[in-house]
Amino acid sequence: MTTPEQNIDLADNFAKVFSTGDVEQILDTLHPEATYWVSGRIDGMSGSYDKEGLGALLGGVTSVYENGALEITPTSAIAQGDKVAVEATSYAKLKNGKVYQNAYHFLFEFRDGKILSVKEYMDTQHAYDIFYA
Repeated sequence: MTTPEQNIDLADNFAKVFSTGDVEQILDTLHPEATYWVSGRIDGMSGSYDKEGLGALLGGVTSVYENGALEITPTSAIAQGDKVAVEATSYAKLKNGKVYQNAYHFLFEFRDGKILSVKEYMDTQHAYDIFYA
């Protein structure tokens, strides 16, 4: 079992790896039974994903970023047991010239040094406006 401090390090590492846009490396941070949930009601974005489904989602969305990645920057974190709550911001310039900058709250749960679940809360109106409007 990892300590809360180690879990914060794992959450920070997820943000670092996510910021590369390397889908295989991102998926490698996840437990085999991982789930990833995105807030809101945006078709094609919101909802629950297993590891394979998240890979498909990320594989599609990274293609719209100018540099192939969404940069995630954690700004604060707090841990209790095997859960970590993280506030973060994002930045990416899209190939169509739009800029996506959002604020997030992530709730991570860890098992065996891997991410077992993620709940991602964000400004879904901004996400819709940038990606779908």
